[in-house]
Amino acid sequence: MKDYAFLFPGQGSQAVGMGKDLFERTDFGKKTFKMADEILGYSLSKICFQGPVEELQLTGNTQPALLTVSYILYHLLDKEPAVAAGHSLGEYSALVAAGSLKYEDAVLLVHKRGKYMQEAVPVGKGAMAAIMGADIEEIKAVIAKIDGADIANRNGSTQVVISGEKSAVEDAAAKITAKKTKFLPVSAPFHSQLMRPAQEKLAVDLDNTGFADLKYPVVNNIAAAEMTTGAEAREALKKQVTGSVLWHDTMVKLLKEKKISKFAEIGTGKVLSGLAKRAAKEFDVVPEILTIRDFEALKKL
Repeated sequence: MKDYAFLFPGQGSQAVGMGKDLFERTDFGKKTFKMADEILGYSLSKICFQGPVEELQLTGNTQPALLTVSYILYHLLDKEPAVAAGHSLGEYSALVAAGSLKYEDAVLLVHKRGKYMQEAVPVGKGAMAAIMGADIEEIKAVIAKIDGADIANRNGSTQVVISGEKSAVEDAAAKITAKKTKFLPVSAPFHSQLMRPAQEKLAVDLDNTGFADLKYPVVNNIAAAEMTTGAEAREALKKQVTGSVLWHDTMVKLLKEKKISKFAEIGTGKVLSGLAKRAAKEFDVVPEILTIRDFEALKKL
């Protein structure tokens, strides 16, 4: 699958029941979930398979859950892409797949990452809002004049998420001319400067974790740049906590610069498949996109 880009999803793709079929039907799935439970010191598998949804949505659980399912699927697929990318938390999955991070290290890292993020800001102090149909330059101009608000994600040319202090995000959202604004049901203002305490704690853990050079390039979130060394991967993960997820820029790089038109989303859901389709339209590209529902078809490629 050397002409494919593999995309690894982040938070928002989780659902109760995720990974249960992999646990029941494959030895590797069973082994990996048991390993996760042992490393984390609690039953991640039970939370994934049975819920309740409120517990799965706690970011300290969501992140290792998504990583684990993506890792199992990638291993079972047994194919290497030309290049990979992951959305926020998904960047860890991409780096595990590319051989830079060991799964055993990554599952504990993302559990801590989630806890650090949750602890960084008291519940109710922060907020995130999706801004649809607004000009990116207008968004940047408004954000520049408001302390406490940042651009968290640029998911598409007309889809941006802003994050930060609740009052600042509300102020910015009111001033931006948009077709639609939606406040997101999140537990913390991710990818904002309010995450600085989480970034500082995670940096210590990342420095104490081994990173190998990558088997194939991974495009990072922070600069939409290709990484090939372990040192580059570690630094990108540090900056990612408070930095913007430049997903649209990542898709532009893959579609325009790398000339990739085939994508496979390795994980639960199809969020990134939808974003890839929208980005491809801008370049008159008709992409071939496979989600994990097409797993058997993927294995035959």
